[in-house]
Amino acid sequence: MGSIRQPRALRVGVDVGGTNTDAVILDLDAVNQSNRGVLAFHKTPTTSPDVTDGIEAAVGNVLAQLGGDSASEISCLIIGTTHFLNAVIERDTRRLSKVGVIRLSKSFTKDIPPFSDFPPDLTQLLKGYCGFVDGGLHIDGSEEAPINEEQIIKECEKIREQGLNAVVISGVFSPIDKHFEQESRVRKIMQERLPGVDIVCSSEVSNIGLLERENASILNASILRFARRTIRGFQGAMRRLGLNCSLFISQNDGTVIDSASAAKLPIKTFSSGPTNSMRGAAYLGLAQSGRKDEERVSTIVADVGGTTTDCGVLLPSGFPRAASAYVTVAGVTMNFPMPHLESIGLGGGSIVRKGDSDVTVGPDSVGYQLTTKARVFGGDVLTTTDIAAAGGLQIGDPTKVSDLDPELISQTRARIKKMLENVIDKLKLTPTPLPVLLVGGGSIVCPSELEGVTEVIVPKFHSVANAVGAAISRVCGTVDTIYVTADLTVAEVLEHAKIQAVANAVAAGADPDSVSVVDVETLPIPYVAGQIRVIVKAVGDLSTSYISNSKSLGNEDDKSDEKFSETASKPEALSTLETHARFDFDAYRPKVVLNPETGNDEWVLCEKDLEWIRDGCYILGCAGGGSPKAEFLKLRDQVRAGHSVRIIDSSSLAENSLIYWGGMMGSPAVSIERLNSSECIHAVADLMEHFGHKSFDAIMGLEIGGANGLEPMLIGSSKAFGRPVIDGDWMGRAYPTYWQTTLAVYEPGQLTPCAIASGDGKTIIMTKAPNDEIVDRALRASCSEMGSRVGMAARPTTARHVRNYGVLNTVSLAWRIGRSVARAQQENTVHTVAEQIIDAVGGPSTAKILFRGKIVGVERRLFKGHSYGEITIKQIQEDEEENSHESAAVAEGGVVKIPFKNENIYAKHISDDGSETYLATVPDLISVLDTQSGLALGVPEYRYGLMVTVLGIACSPRWTDTPRGLEYGGPKAFGYDMAYKPVGVYVEPKSVIKEYAST
Repeated sequence: MGSIRQPRALRVGVDVGGTNTDAVILDLDAVNQSNRGVLAFHKTPTTSPDVTDGIEAAVGNVLAQLGGDSASEISCLIIGTTHFLNAVIERDTRRLSKVGVIRLSKSFTKDIPPFSDFPPDLTQLLKGYCGFVDGGLHIDGSEEAPINEEQIIKECEKIREQGLNAVVISGVFSPIDKHFEQESRVRKIMQERLPGVDIVCSSEVSNIGLLERENASILNASILRFARRTIRGFQGAMRRLGLNCSLFISQNDGTVIDSASAAKLPIKTFSSGPTNSMRGAAYLGLAQSGRKDEERVSTIVADVGGTTTDCGVLLPSGFPRAASAYVTVAGVTMNFPMPHLESIGLGGGSIVRKGDSDVTVGPDSVGYQLTTKARVFGGDVLTTTDIAAAGGLQIGDPTKVSDLDPELISQTRARIKKMLENVIDKLKLTPTPLPVLLVGGGSIVCPSELEGVTEVIVPKFHSVANAVGAAISRVCGTVDTIYVTADLTVAEVLEHAKIQAVANAVAAGADPDSVSVVDVETLPIPYVAGQIRVIVKAVGDLSTSYISNSKSLGNEDDKSDEKFSETASKPEALSTLETHARFDFDAYRPKVVLNPETGNDEWVLCEKDLEWIRDGCYILGCAGGGSPKAEFLKLRDQVRAGHSVRIIDSSSLAENSLIYWGGMMGSPAVSIERLNSSECIHAVADLMEHFGHKSFDAIMGLEIGGANGLEPMLIGSSKAFGRPVIDGDWMGRAYPTYWQTTLAVYEPGQLTPCAIASGDGKTIIMTKAPNDEIVDRALRASCSEMGSRVGMAARPTTARHVRNYGVLNTVSLAWRIGRSVARAQQENTVHTVAEQIIDAVGGPSTAKILFRGKIVGVERRLFKGHSYGEITIKQIQEDEEENSHESAAVAEGGVVKIPFKNENIYAKHISDDGSETYLATVPDLISVLDTQSGLALGVPEYRYGLMVTVLGIACSPRWTDTPRGLEYGGPKAFGYDMAYKPVGVYVEPKSVIKEYAST
């Protein structure tokens, strides 16, 4: 806790941008007045390489406007800055450090090394060294392996040789490590041998999800030195201004942390600029617009700075639309809450160039040098501000641009208009026009009319909306951990977590009387008894009596009063903001070649094929099967390294073919930490040894849904067994149990002998069973004791079984579905992605849009190792959902409830009058799509507030042509006494191999 002082209501909010620094003084006791409590505001160009000059100029100006001893009346200074994010976006080597990564896991994660999920250019810039040492935990909190100090010392020597000054320690399940503290112990060993090196523990940066947590930690480590230098500059500016108050930095979610914490975790400030802009816009613009609350509609916010334009959506509630479950920062996947944003290289300092036939605008910019380099200020660089001045804007000296060709002015305006319209279209879920709220100093270059926009609103104080957003920030306290429930009830666990979250908020500076718990989520962990993950968030107003007493920023000596300079970024560094070349979907042909040895056509997968199959598999997973991301990354890297993955049609199998099949079994919570190792490959090898097989002819998947859709490709890859993968599987979707396969439906007793392997040396072979259901039960019990994740290889099968009982051409189906999603994303037709998927799977007679709406309830529980629960989806008002759709859903109004047991079981519509209708049930496929992206949502991603589209797809007749098929895969298999009513008529997917065959 900080020390106490007399409360004051005045705050200074500052936004430090690359082009301008803005400041406001806000009186919290006057927020209902016409000026919204804004007592003073100022925008000043960041004209010096020393970022503190802008702060001193802007804050000094607003203090002078107040007059008197105004500095003593300021309770806190809150700064929002894009500096840290810009360093990454601009790939600026002067501000970024190369990072070494040390993974703690004896047996896992090596197949997907650090930086696997980074864009190639950023990998080249940041990747310093990657090492693997013993360590890591299992999901139950036990050690996978103890720390080996000798290994750590050897890694220190390698890091020293590389000359690195930043290292990340990333341990499997480190966020739940409360006993062994492996990451902290390794950091202590390394600090003794690597003095002056920043060492970041991933568990202190983010939560469960190894790759995403590690990604965030790498970016955090890369900017630590720059962050400390920047924050020291902020502190020095405060001292010179006579401000003796607390310094806070605003975070991604609109809350604040003290400066010392921000210097250790600058990653948490990455999206603070856009978030502050959104919050400031809501505070200023919507209140000023004159609309009543019930008249509000979704509004695009465009924050136009000097270099970039960040666009987001304010919902009718006045809050920013949250990003979907798929969030990236500078091209890197992260697990931080962020607003949904799209950015382009357009700002007031963007450079304008005349080509032979057209005009380009940006993405490079003169940035903070606008007032010296732009032509209206006497410079020689043509910028968008010059074009605006030539069109009548009163800025600088318009006579210096009076010689501009009117055609050039017209073309530039048209280009700016088109850039804005394109980015706005990306944010809109449908073509329906929406209003646009323009904020930011660079908004002066924007047109007052745009296609697809109802009106353009420029609020009072628009140029300093970011600073206003910073000034109104709140304080957050969170808890995200796994509790053991052996000695506590769930209610007691939740109460403990709530108390801790509130305490964390108060400790961070919240007024105790204003703190409330705003979010509580419980996540049962499949296959792990007596544990539950709890996430609690508490938020309160920043106390005017709080003063942070933490001054140390670590490593370098404190030099708060010392100014520092920073060279301007190279213009070409912004080239990464340019849109990637459009992919030609119509011209693309998958590589289908004739194998001269077999005389059969084979589909050789490329990286693009794998991307589409990945996304299609998750949609076919019906919310289960686990995310295929890890499998995709591993396959992508293999293809890049020259290995091959081949798909064959079932018709090419010889009658005497020996066919292995299998997949992963276990908890998704384990999969996202241990990533993908070689469990299935080990299981296949162990079963081959049991049978005495030296090789086999082909591999087939257990299920096409989720991660297991890609698993046979890893087994069949030339890096593993080098065998072709059959275009088919045993489910045509995902199911929660091993016995829910079409093979078991038509030929019971074919599941044993089988093998499961943990990937760290443990294998079990089951030779006999009285029935197929007991096989799954026995294996899952063993799975829990083997780390809650295993690879499974089943009894080899025959070509007859595959052709007669398998669900065929499902790899082709996943490819077609994924291609539909990718095309919709590129062509900005995500509002019709469900219709495009329906066309890909067979048309409206095969699949239907069941419902559209927002998830308003998520219930989860665990029973016998399976994740049970239910989501509730509510159709919201038309003005809230931003939607007008080309085709109606089967049901409208009311709510839809979808219970799940790992996968979705049925979709029940409850109308406003209380009547109930079952829209679809298993074995038909019920997929929930993220409306913003068109991608599938799995059970782990279900959360309140997500806009979703529910899709129903007809299942294979393998499930419906026999009573046992419905007994194994229908509603009764899940304990529901209801009749199955088909959602449509199944159409066998068209084979990619046959369509694109070389002959």
